[in-house]
Order: sequence, then C-alpha cells, then structure tokens
Amino acid sequence: MSLSVTVAGAQQQVDPGTRAWQLFSDDPQVIAARVGGDLVDLSRELADGDEVEPVAIDSPDGLDILRHSTAHVMAQAVQELFPDAKLGIGPPITDGFYYDFDVEIPFTPEDLAKVESRMKKIVKEGQKFSRREISDDDARAELADEPYKLELIGLKSTAGGAAEGASVEVGEGGLSIYDNLKRDGSLAWKDLCRGPHLPTTKRIPAFTLMRSAAAYWRGDEKNKQLQRIYGTAWATKEDLEAHLHRIEEAQRRDHRRLGTELDLYSFPDEIGSGLPVFHPRGGVIKREMEDYVRRRHIEEGFEYVGTPHIAKEGLFYTSGHLPHYGEGMFPALEIDGGDYRLKAMNCPMHNLIFRSRQRSYRELPLRLFEFGHVYRNEKSGVIHGLTRVRGFAQDDSHSYVTPEQAPGEVAHLLNFMLSLLDDFGMDDYYLELSTRDASKDKFIGSDEDWENATKVLEEVATATGLELVPDPGGAAYYGPKVSVQARDAIGRTWQMGTVQYDFNMPSADRFNLEYVAADGTRQQPVMIHSAKFGSIERFMGVLVEHYAGAFPPWLAPVQAVGIPVAERHVEYLERLAVRLRAEGIRFEVDDSDERMQKKIRNAQTQKVPFMVLVGDKDVEANAVSFRFRNGEQENGVSLDDAIDKIVTAVRERVQV
Repeated sequence: MSLSVTVAGAQQQVDPGTRAWQLFSDDPQVIAARVGGDLVDLSRELADGDEVEPVAIDSPDGLDILRHSTAHVMAQAVQELFPDAKLGIGPPITDGFYYDFDVEIPFTPEDLAKVESRMKKIVKEGQKFSRREISDDDARAELADEPYKLELIGLKSTAGGAAEGASVEVGEGGLSIYDNLKRDGSLAWKDLCRGPHLPTTKRIPAFTLMRSAAAYWRGDEKNKQLQRIYGTAWATKEDLEAHLHRIEEAQRRDHRRLGTELDLYSFPDEIGSGLPVFHPRGGVIKREMEDYVRRRHIEEGFEYVGTPHIAKEGLFYTSGHLPHYGEGMFPALEIDGGDYRLKAMNCPMHNLIFRSRQRSYRELPLRLFEFGHVYRNEKSGVIHGLTRVRGFAQDDSHSYVTPEQAPGEVAHLLNFMLSLLDDFGMDDYYLELSTRDASKDKFIGSDEDWENATKVLEEVATATGLELVPDPGGAAYYGPKVSVQARDAIGRTWQMGTVQYDFNMPSADRFNLEYVAADGTRQQPVMIHSAKFGSIERFMGVLVEHYAGAFPPWLAPVQAVGIPVAERHVEYLERLAVRLRAEGIRFEVDDSDERMQKKIRNAQTQKVPFMVLVGDKDVEANAVSFRFRNGEQENGVSLDDAIDKIVTAVRERVQV
C-alpha cells in the first residue's frame, strides 16, 4: 500500500518507509526538508499526507543548518584536542556560528588553527549525523560529565525563552541526541540537540574559524565565564571568500579607527565607556546633521521643544518605562530627599507639554520635536564605538493625532524618514514591522488596540511598495513599530529610524491625554513616536562606515584645502579663502613647512574632497589646479570657475 505525500506542491505516491532524502536524491543542493512546516533531517521517514518541501544549502534555513552542523564538528574537534573541555551551547548566528566551552586556559590563535585542522579531518571522514530521541533520565546518564548540558535538560520545560541558545539544544518537546557516526558505524562524538543537521560532515563545503572570546554562560554575567569560538560556514568556497572580503572591507571602514585617523571623535576612559566626545572636525559633521534635520522637521510641520536630562522617578512609572524598561535605565539619583532618574527617552516629557493646557482637535496633528540627550545603561559587552553608546542625542519627535489622522501621519513620517536617508546617500532600504508576542507579558494594552495599531502600520508600510519584513515579538511594550533597515555601501544592514504607534501612554491609566473633539466631547489622541536618525551618534557611525570616511562635500569637515607650491603662493590662496568662506565653504590653507607632495598626501589621508593647488603659472593666469581625492587632476581652472565648482558641489550635494 503506497503513501500519498505532497512534494513542493505536487502530489506523489511513495512506498511505506520512504525517507525524505529519497525524494531529492538527484539534487545535491538539498540538505534538509520541511515537513508539515517543520525543519527535519533528510533521514525523516515520511507518513501518509505529509507536505514536504526541500531545503537548499544556500537558503536561509539551509545556511542555519550548515552552520549549526559545523558548530558540532567544531565542538567535536575541541573535545578531541582538549578532552577536559565541557560543552556549553553552539547555535548558528548571522553569517556564522559559535560554540561555548568551559576550559581552564583560554584558547589561543594557535589552538584555533589546530581545531580548524582537526575539523577538516572530520569533514573529510564523512561522519554521519544520526538523530535519536531520548528520555530525560537517559540523557542525564549519557551526559553525566557535561554539567551545562544537564542544566539545559532541567530547563527543557521553559526552553523557548529560558536561556540564550537553549532552544537550539533541547527544543520545546522531547529530547534528542545527535551521534556523529564513523563510516563503520562506531560513535565518534555526540551532543544534545534538537537539530536538524546535514546528512554527513562531507556536506560542509566551506568554513573557517574566526576568533575566540569570553562569554558568560547563558548570557548572564552572574554565571561562569566560558570561552566562545566563533566561525563561519558558507554554501560554496566563493561565498566564503566573498564573506571574508566583506569582513576585511568592514575593518577598513571601521568608524572607530577612522574616527581617530580623521580626528572626529574619541572615547576617553576618564569619561566612561559608551560616552563619546566630538572633536572640532567631528563637531562639524554633527552640526551639519543637526542643522539639516532641525530644518527638515520645521518644514514638515514640527515644533521645536526642549526638556531636561533628569526627572522625578515617578514620571517613568507613569509612562511604564521603569516597570518595563527599568534594566535599561541608570540607578536613581537622590535629590532633595527624592529619587530622580536620568531620562532614557523623551516621550514622557513631551506628554507633559501636550497636557500643559487644554487641546482642541483643531491643533491636531500636534508635532513636537527635540534633540533630546538620553542615557541608557547598556551592558559593557555590547558597547561599540558610536553605534552602541550609553549617552546619545535622539532626533526625537511625537505626533499627537486623532485615530482618523493616524494612517496619514504614519505615511507622512515614513516619507520624511526615507527622504532623509536619500539625502544622506543611503538609498537602499526596506521596512520591518515589529509586532507583539501575545504569549509574553511585557506588552500592555488590549488585543483590539494592538490589532488596530498593527493594521494601520502594516497597511501604510505596504503602500510604500518597499519590501516589508515581519519581526514577531519585536514591538515596544506600548505598541507596534515600523523601522527602516538600510543597507550600506558594502551591503550590511543597519536599523535606522522608527515609527511607533502608541495607544497606551495617552490613556487614562497613564498620562490621561485629551483633546476637545468637534462635538465638544473629550477624546484620547493617538501618540506616534518617531526618530529619523535614531540617534545622531549612531547615524554618524554608520555614515563614516558607509562612506569609508570620504564624505560628500556638503558633509565633509574640510570641504577644500589650498596647497601652495611655494610660500609665495600662500597669499593668493588666502584671498581665495576669503571668497570661498563668504559662500559658506569650509576651506583651509596648508601653509605648513611640509613639501607639496606631503601636503597632497595629507589631504588625501584626511579625505578632503577638493585640493586646490597653486603655482606661479596659476597666479599669473588668475587660475588654480584642481586635484580630487580619487587622484584625478584638472589644471588651469579660472578662479571664478573653481569657486563655482566647489560651491555647486556642496549646495547640490554632489559626490566627488
């Protein structure tokens, strides 16, 4: 009697006992299957009525399976080389994988080289990944020497959210162990894991180990510190090489290094981790960004406001931030016998501005905006240059609207945000819709309010025509949000601005915000949060890496530098400087004692858009020579044309 299964949408008849691999044996790219929506090994025996989809190795699911399998191979290699190493967890992550180990001595680069060599041997052996289900008691007996695995077994009932990586190891149902079997069927290694995995280690085409680092067990700094080895694995050797090239390019563009080389900002230990200071040249960029976005907000109908850096603690209980975001706020400050908090957000204070007097429906939308400096108690391990800091300025705005106005306001804010990104040269983006996870209690408000708010955001985001990616469970506690995910010059994705729909803070239980409607009744407004940059600091860090420090002329700290061939040409350049500065151009004359070629190299190192060279012939002809930062040169340009070229490039935001 045959079985009826559906394979990639087409019905097929198969014999009892047929396994998934038999359906795809002619396609070497298929390394797993999805049966009834669940990812499974190719060894899964099929049942009547199963719906089966192939999983290719270069698909997102396939890459996760590849990387998870490679993490197992790495753990096997580590325990073969370091028999006393105890296993933590080993999940796939974006672009790679890691595994945590409890070892007495941290791994060295030489150790990693040995581990990678042993991994290659295991891959070549073609060991089979073989899954078997097991009871809790039997798993404890088999893994009696692995204390961290025993802890995970104890967490099984809550693995979906109990521990970092726990669900990768134990799943949400019964336990399973994967055996790595040699060709003769003997056991080479085993691990507690829900899978799925590749059929054999030989299906791992390309990998390398990247680095090691300390990591707390289950991500909790109260737990023991383990050693984590990071690696990456790809569907082809070409993909691996391209990834390593991207990493090399990312290192070249690292905003922390460029910030030092270009003298933009620094992170003094004397001030504290995650608290940057901006140097004069970085201050120019920051001011340009602030001036631009302040002007744009005013053009878009926002009113500029200002609020203090601290407030009484009770304000943040009213807003819900302390109960729901307390771990992200700094401890209380005692002032005049009461507790105050550094603000981590501006919205509670904007609500007080709205509530300061009676509001009419005629005032709505009421749009409030400020550069509010906020402080968030980020863990030291996640602080990263300008892109993850403890103190930063938000271009923060809040729109108070009627429910009927909400869709139009969301559309207005999204269009504003996207046009801003376009102006800064980041024009490759998509949208992400973050919704609540109804099973978790971090979210407040009724099901009806969440459904309505989510529907508004989804419909407006869809109407933009941009790709819309779901982010289940990623909403703020008070409402869903749409965020713009922008890709930089080397294809990395950064979360930029957000638009959040908030029906909670205006409620009677919170700030009791009201407006007088046309019929004279008092109604609750909808509050829409938005930040266009997100934060000035983070956006600048992204821009530095996007442009590799070579900013477009309008944003460059120094837009043009005059380089005299000899000292006698300095006066000529100073006269040019007067004219350019009168046009608002940031122009410097290099009158140092360096040789001209060294001055040119210095300007190129500082990534100045325009180098204006002047020698005897230029003075005689009332002209200059242009040298661009890409090395091209244009001689005999009249002074008027030179000024026009620079001014036009700056005002029209031309990239050179």
